[in-house]
Amino acid sequence: MPFNVPIALTLFRLLLLPVFVVLFYIPETWASFAAAFVFWLAAITDALDGYAARKLKQSTRFGAFLDPVADKIMVITALVLLVGQYNSIWLTIPALFMIGREIVISALREWMAEIGKRGKVAVSWIGKYKTAAQMIAIIGLIWQPNDFIIYTAFTLFYIASILTFWSMISYIRAAWSDLTAEE
Repeated sequence: MPFNVPIALTLFRLLLLPVFVVLFYIPETWASFAAAFVFWLAAITDALDGYAARKLKQSTRFGAFLDPVADKIMVITALVLLVGQYNSIWLTIPALFMIGREIVISALREWMAEIGKRGKVAVSWIGKYKTAAQMIAIIGLIWQPNDFIIYTAFTLFYIASILTFWSMISYIRAAWSDLTAEE
């Protein structure tokens, strides 16, 4: 297995996952800030590993595989924990939609790669904005220091939901001719 700075950052992000979960459940006033901080740190390593791979010319197949896996595991874990904590339909429905979108797009990318057209469903600017809004919203929803942050986080969460839908439609439209072609 190749080992370099970007892969180390991705593996670090995966190691943060159990720390995040434990902190999320600690019944102390400081724990929500600590859990939000660990999630923020994971989000930063997500941005840094891609930058490091490009800047240091250390892109590898293993890194290209592991990075989106680490991202999805971290985000889905946070969404599941938040759904349980908030126990609200207003958080549950968009969270389920976000998780469903990740499954749909992962399957679409895998299928497009099988037919040699993975480039048609490469990450777009909509996906990057969706990820940014989603990460900031999740951090605010975990931390919850005051009503302003919570309402802002919910607003960003709904913006991320809209961008989630938009990006999913964009990816499906890009692949539509291949999805509907009969052999």
